[in-house]
Amino acid sequence: MVEALTSAPPEAIDDHTLMLRVREGDIPMLGELFQRHARPLYGFFVRLTGDRAGSDDMVQQVFHRILRYRHTYRDVGSFTGWMYIIARRVLADFQRHRAQHQPPAEEPALEQLADERTHAADAAEAGDQTALLHRALATLPEDVREVIVLARFQELPYEEVARILDISLSAVKTRIHRAMKDLRAAYFRIQEIPPMGLPTATREKESA
Repeated sequence: MVEALTSAPPEAIDDHTLMLRVREGDIPMLGELFQRHARPLYGFFVRLTGDRAGSDDMVQQVFHRILRYRHTYRDVGSFTGWMYIIARRVLADFQRHRAQHQPPAEEPALEQLADERTHAADAAEAGDQTALLHRALATLPEDVREVIVLARFQELPYEEVARILDISLSAVKTRIHRAMKDLRAAYFRIQEIPPMGLPTATREKESA
C-alpha cells in the first residue's frame, strides 16, 4: 500500500500510511504528521502541566522520538495512539526533571491559564465558561485530568484511550464516568452553585 501512494501528495495520505513511509526512510513525510498533530499534542501537554514553554519543548521531543524509534512502528494499529504513548513518556520525563530541579512552590499554577481568560476585559460569556471549565480541570488529580483530556479534549475513541493507558475498555469507561463527575463537582464548586450538570449557555444574572 505504501508503494502505491508514493506519488500521492502528503495531505491526501492517512496518518498510518505516512508513518509507514517514515519508517521506510521517507523522512520528509514526518513534516506532514507534525503539521497535523503538533497543535493538539501541545494542547494535551499544556492542559496537564500548565507550562506553555515546556509544552512546546515536549512536542518537539515527541517528534524527535518518533523519528528515532520509527523502526518500532507496526503495520497494524493507530499512529495517534502510538504518538500519545510516546507523549506520556515524554511527559513523565518532563515532570521528573521539573520535580528534581524546581521547588514545588515555584511550579506554574495550572489555574493561571484559565484565570488569564477569566479576567480578560469584555470576555464573551462562552469564553468565561470555557475558562471556568479549564480552571476546574486544573484542580483535579493528574490521572483524572489525563483521561478527560484524552477522551474529551483530544476526542480519542475509548478503544484508543484504553490502548494508550494500557487498561481495559471497561476500565476506561469507568474512569471517564468518575472523572466527568469530579469535573462537574469542581466546576460548580468554583461557581459556588449546586452541581446539576455540565455548563450550558445560560448563567444566573447578577444583580445590578
